Amino acid sequence: MLWEMVALQKIASIERSVVQPEVIEHGTAYLGLEHIEAGGRILGKQYVDEGELASAKFLFTPRHLLFGKLRPYLAKIALPDFEGICSTDILPVLPSDSLDRRYLAFFLRQPSLVDYANSRAIGANLPRLSPSELGRITIPLPPIEEQKRIAAILDAADALRAKRRESIAQLDALLQSTFLDMFGDPVTNPMGWDESAKLGELAEIVSGVTKGRKINGKSTREVPYLAVSNVQDRHLLLEAVKTIEATNDEIIKYSLRFHDILLTEGGDPDKLGRGSLWHDAIPDCIHQNHVFRVRLLSLERLIPVFLNWLIGSAKGKSYFLRSAKQTTGIASINMRQLRAFPLLIPPLSLQRRFASIVEAAERQKARLRAHLDELDALFASLQSRAFNGEL
Repeated sequence: MLWEMVALQKIASIERSVVQPEVIEHGTAYLGLEHIEAGGRILGKQYVDEGELASAKFLFTPRHLLFGKLRPYLAKIALPDFEGICSTDILPVLPSDSLDRRYLAFFLRQPSLVDYANSRAIGANLPRLSPSELGRITIPLPPIEEQKRIAAILDAADALRAKRRESIAQLDALLQSTFLDMFGDPVTNPMGWDESAKLGELAEIVSGVTKGRKINGKSTREVPYLAVSNVQDRHLLLEAVKTIEATNDEIIKYSLRFHDILLTEGGDPDKLGRGSLWHDAIPDCIHQNHVFRVRLLSLERLIPVFLNWLIGSAKGKSYFLRSAKQTTGIASINMRQLRAFPLLIPPLSLQRRFASIVEAAERQKARLRAHLDELDALFASLQSRAFNGEL
């Protein structure tokens, strides 16, 4: 069934009702982009004190859709169930009576629409989508009852995905709790573990291959390489691994080995020291220069699983934030700072016991992720059919 395609600005208002900081009342709910997860889940909200905020904000209500215009590729598109104020990097969109809010959210969260919005954003380091560009996005507009029916179907499918993600998150929380129970808080080291060594003393740390470098006529072959986007916090995204032409010497130098630790140089502050173990998932894989490879020189004092968790702990996060070079919205660490990372070394027997617990949990998470992949594929199919009038 073909429905009329209508520009968003004709069926919704992109509202920018500004409230100045001096009139924001005590206890007002505030949402920044940091409170909205990629995909739109609201992670929490801040209740502000009078005079706490220094700049103007936008008003929103439970009738609005909130569209994160900064870095639109993150798809921070949320449906609040409360009223409050938000960062001006979030656009409150008020649908008219002819447009269902949930239907609009599912439409805008489609990967193709996220890519389109990102292609229209302006700015190299901090791309933003203008309200006028958002308003020009066209939407298939069936009758309102049909919109609600489609949204209900997608809601049900999305709820199944949310349950799988929650199960994975619970396993992560269990591992975090187990780490703290076994080793104590690494920041305060209440168990008095050895803190005399630095990372650079026990590990080889290498920055990866640089894109666009000069090959000078040397023979190359195409190999896969990991970029910052592939390296997440204690897991890797390997569905979209790019390739690069590399010389034989580069392949030997940068090839990954089982249980190498991959750490990101930076970018957004949340990417500092973000890292994961390599499990030989792709043969002949190398890494980009914005990804550090950490390889233990021996396993006599540290094992990779424990080191990965130590680096990703509150101790690691606070060290990297404290040490990083920071500019507007961007933070990065260098080789010297990474080598100087202060270690904490419990007995090997305890590290090995923790590693066995992690490995068992990772097997369970792999099963859950495989099921989640199936649900994601089903959801993508439903989305495509829904907005083409085929549901």
